[in-house]
Amino acid sequence: MESLLIVVVLFVILGFGLALVRTRAGANRQRIDKGKTSAIDGNSAPEVEERPSDQHSSTAVTDSLAPEAPADEDRLAEEEEDARETPDRVPTAPTQPVSMTSSLTRSRGPFATLFSRLRSSDAGIEAGEWTRLEETLILSDMGPGLAAELVTDLKGKLGKSPTALALRQELTELLESKFLQESRELQFSVTTKPSVILVVGVNGTGKTTTIGKVASLLTSSGRSVMIAAGDTFRAAATEQVGVWASLTGVEVVSGQSGADPASVIFDAIEHARAVGSDVVLCDTAGRLQTKTNLMEELKKIRRVAAKSSGEVTEVLLVIDATTGQNGLRQAEVFHGAAEVTGIVLTKLDGSAKGGVALAIESQFGIPIKLVGLGEGLLDLAPFDPQAFVGALIGEESDV
Repeated sequence: MESLLIVVVLFVILGFGLALVRTRAGANRQRIDKGKTSAIDGNSAPEVEERPSDQHSSTAVTDSLAPEAPADEDRLAEEEEDARETPDRVPTAPTQPVSMTSSLTRSRGPFATLFSRLRSSDAGIEAGEWTRLEETLILSDMGPGLAAELVTDLKGKLGKSPTALALRQELTELLESKFLQESRELQFSVTTKPSVILVVGVNGTGKTTTIGKVASLLTSSGRSVMIAAGDTFRAAATEQVGVWASLTGVEVVSGQSGADPASVIFDAIEHARAVGSDVVLCDTAGRLQTKTNLMEELKKIRRVAAKSSGEVTEVLLVIDATTGQNGLRQAEVFHGAAEVTGIVLTKLDGSAKGGVALAIESQFGIPIKLVGLGEGLLDLAPFDPQAFVGALIGEESDV
C-alpha cells in the first residue's frame, strides 16, 4: 500500500513538472512570435537611438561605397549654380581702357596706409613695422609663406631699420624679380592653321567675357578668329557667345543643347581650317575643380582638340582675382587636367587680393598672360609685372 502511494505521488509530481515546462515554453514562443510581428508591422518595436559616432560611421561607409554622380548630374548642379550667378555684362560699345593703377585701388589701399605711417619716422622702421608689412603682404593674398620669405629677404638686404623710401624701392624691385622672367605673349602656330586656344575655369570667373575680349584683341591685330561654343550645357552660354561675336565680328560654331562639347570643338576646328581662319577660341563649360567627372571631361576635350587638324597653342585658365588663395587650388587641378599654359586674372578692379598673381606664378610657374581690368570690351590687357607692382605698391611720391 505504501509502495502504491509513493508511485502515485511520483506521477503527480512528474505531471505537474511537465505541465510547468509546457507552460513556460508556450510563453516563450508567444514572446518570440510577438517580437517578430512587431518588427514586421513596425507598430510596437522600440527604436534604438543611433549614437552620433554610429551616424558618422554609417555616413562614411555609405559615401565610400556610393558610385560617383554621373557627369550629367554634376552638370545639372553646376547649371543651377550658374543660374544663381550674375550673368556676364556685355558692353554695347568699346570704351576707353581702364588703367592698371585705377584697377588696383583696393589692393593698393593697405600698402598706402602702411607707407603713410612709415614715412613719418626719420629714424627708420621699428621692429613692429616688419610684422605690419608681413600682414599687409598676406592681406593682399600673396600667402603666408611667400610673405615671410619676402620680409626675410628685405631684412637681409636693408638691415632692420631702413627708411620708408628705401623699403619701398627694395620691395618694388624684389616683387618684380619674383615674377617669371619669360614671354607672356599668346602663342600661335607658325606651321599649322588654325591655332587653337582653349579657355577653361570654374563657374562665374568670366570665361565667356574673356573669350569676347580676346577675340577683340586678336581681330584688332589682324588675325581671323572663330569661336567654338563648347559650353553646351548652360542655356545662356551660346547666346552670350553670340553677343560677343557680333560685337567683334567673328563667326561662332555651336551645337545642340547638351551635345558633346569635345565634338563641337572638334567640328569648329575642322570648319576653321576649311575656311582658313587663323585662330579658334574654344569656350568650355564652367566646372568646379572638385568634380572628378567634369575634370575628366575636360581632359577629353584637351585630347580631342589635340587630334584635330589645328594645333593647341594655349590653354588659358581664367581665375577670378576676388577668390584669392582659392585660385591656387584651381590652378593646381586645372593644370593637371588640361596642361594650362597661361592664366587670365579677371576682376582685378573689384579685388583687394591682387597679390594672388605673384602667389600663382611662384607656386606653379604658370605665367599670367592677361588681366581683366574692367567690364569694357577693351579692358583686357597683357600682363606687365612692372606696371602691376608699381600699381600695387604705389608711387614714390606716396612715401
